[in-house]
Amino acid sequence: MRHIIWDMGGTLVDTYPEVDRVLCEAAFGDADPAHLHHVTELTRHSIAHAIATLSEEQRLDPHGLEEAYDDLKERWHTQPAPVMDGAREVMARVRSLGGLNLLATHRDRDSATALLQGLHLKMDDIVCAPDGVARKPSPDMNLLLAERHRLDPAEVLCVGDRPIDVVAARGAGMPAALLVRPGTSVTLPDDAPGALVVASLRDLLPLLD
Repeated sequence: MRHIIWDMGGTLVDTYPEVDRVLCEAAFGDADPAHLHHVTELTRHSIAHAIATLSEEQRLDPHGLEEAYDDLKERWHTQPAPVMDGAREVMARVRSLGGLNLLATHRDRDSATALLQGLHLKMDDIVCAPDGVARKPSPDMNLLLAERHRLDPAEVLCVGDRPIDVVAARGAGMPAALLVRPGTSVTLPDDAPGALVVASLRDLLPLLD
């Protein structure tokens, strides 16, 4: 495989620790470990799901949680979340093979661009769901990137941190790798078997040739 379609938050950029803390403090007024664990479980489904669930559970106006998240995204313009460990190495290997580093994200383009610029990460192309492309688990973002660059799906590895990333890859006929934190138990959907599960992005290096 020579090309990678990256997911962004939780895969290419380690955004979740800050997101979890911000939403936890907005919902509970603290970062108590039990509260933080609950928020973490919700955000791994999606941030929109976390905001909707927390606002209902805590009887809060969801706009307050949305504003807290928007404030964090604004801070990322000058203080971006860190690059995921091993990501720069994998991206460099892709470039050395003449491959493409592509990004398929649910994040809005302004936020995604600000994070990439702040971290000095250069992507060869970006597709953002808010631009009008169907969100994962739809394969549409992956298919659009492959079509734009005339890529053979068999040579494109899709890397993400949620089962929906695997489903989207499989729907596009592309191999998938799922990044998990060490010790995490993952259940893949029945319609997306066979993904490579890795605890470090460096585990992807042997796949690139």
